[in-house]
Amino acid sequence: MACTTILVGKKASYNGSTIISRNDDGRFEVKKTIVVERNKAPRKYKSVLSKVEIDLPDFSYRYTAHPNVYTKDRGLWSACGINEYNVGMNATETITSNPLVNGGDPLVEYEKASKGKKEKAGGIGEEDLVTLVLPYIKTAREGVIRLAELIEKYGTYERNGLAFNDENEIWWFESIGGHHYVARRVPDDRMVIMPNQFGLDNFDFDDAFGAQKEHMCSKDLKEFIKENNLDLNLGNKFNPRLVFGSRTDQDHIYNTPRAWFLLKYFAPKSYKYEGCNADFTPLSDDIPWSFVPEHKVTIQEIKYVLGSYYQGTKYNPYGKDAEHGKYRSIGVPNTDVCGIEEIRKGLPAVEWASFGGGAFTCCFPTYTNVSKMPKFIGDYGMTISTDSMYWMSRLIAAITDAHFAKAVIFTERYQTAVFNKSYQVLKEYDAKYLANPSEKVLEEANEKIVKMVKEESEKTLESVMNIASNSMKTRYNREDN
Repeated sequence: MACTTILVGKKASYNGSTIISRNDDGRFEVKKTIVVERNKAPRKYKSVLSKVEIDLPDFSYRYTAHPNVYTKDRGLWSACGINEYNVGMNATETITSNPLVNGGDPLVEYEKASKGKKEKAGGIGEEDLVTLVLPYIKTAREGVIRLAELIEKYGTYERNGLAFNDENEIWWFESIGGHHYVARRVPDDRMVIMPNQFGLDNFDFDDAFGAQKEHMCSKDLKEFIKENNLDLNLGNKFNPRLVFGSRTDQDHIYNTPRAWFLLKYFAPKSYKYEGCNADFTPLSDDIPWSFVPEHKVTIQEIKYVLGSYYQGTKYNPYGKDAEHGKYRSIGVPNTDVCGIEEIRKGLPAVEWASFGGGAFTCCFPTYTNVSKMPKFIGDYGMTISTDSMYWMSRLIAAITDAHFAKAVIFTERYQTAVFNKSYQVLKEYDAKYLANPSEKVLEEANEKIVKMVKEESEKTLESVMNIASNSMKTRYNREDN
């Protein structure tokens, strides 16, 4: 699945929290927010897509997730969440590779039964990963270790990057072929941008095979690289993206322009982005995986860029320039959920979410260490309904897109109003929780936030619907109001 990931270290964030975030760009899958209680995870897991069966530990920690509402044909795809130990996970960013890697360690794909041939299970993939990892870890580092063990044992049928965070650190994991991986700790003062390409652009093997302070990888990765003639580096520096990733025409339409826009937003003065002497352009294959932003990063900025569509450039699909719509936007209509896991030091963890629509939907927080979520975000079905946050968001986004020039002002006000009121509630209930650390306080806060979001969504839907109704071709103005 196509997605965009942003990671923010604790010294680069506005409040000292670690932040991992991702657009889950899918197939217009209906998503909801749920809580899976401690020891309620299954003891045996079977993937719907790959049919692989995995025995799970006889314990599990409470965690939140954003699964598909309809799971029969596609599985859970839990997307992201935070567990009771305040460890966040966001999975996964589909990444690229190349024929040398794919030939050296093929993906483990499901094979149907045929004449004289038994069914063969595939490996694990995005459908499975949150369910298999998040309920069983107490730190971000443990997330890397558990996932590595699963990848090495069962293999994977796809190429994925994913993030873990706790209050102290963020780790980024990238799979290589069917059974290999590299992982790196995100420096505290940096942020990371990931647009569906293999991301890591430097790696320290001495650390990975030594103290593992900031780097981890498969035990046989050096041998794998040598045996398959993968090392394309000149000199002593090792660039994993050059070795394991891709540099294709499709990347230059689909991936690198997104990295260019994100770097341009968060580091506008650090580099030159246009003209013949530009440091980076939308076609650059060497845009940094991580960098120091020019100011501390907020949640609202993350939501803005994850819903962005090249605003202020000639590539804006709503513009009239000859190159409008040339590149794949970051905010797309098939963003099923945008999840932002914010692990705050000394305060309850918060998960921000935006459903179904990317550019024109609101983003709001919920406290995660609770036993239930409000019905408006966690209990609905496949039928379109204004009693569902997912469907409400889809409706607002679709109408705004069709009437962009007149309707966008209402969704901009909507997003701002929800952020403003969300922070008011968080401030109020952070104080209440510190005075009385109870689950009920957090659940009360979630109900208050979601009630506000529903009210703001209803007002916005009415506004954009009026714009659409007054723009219909049969509208006539001869005193027929």
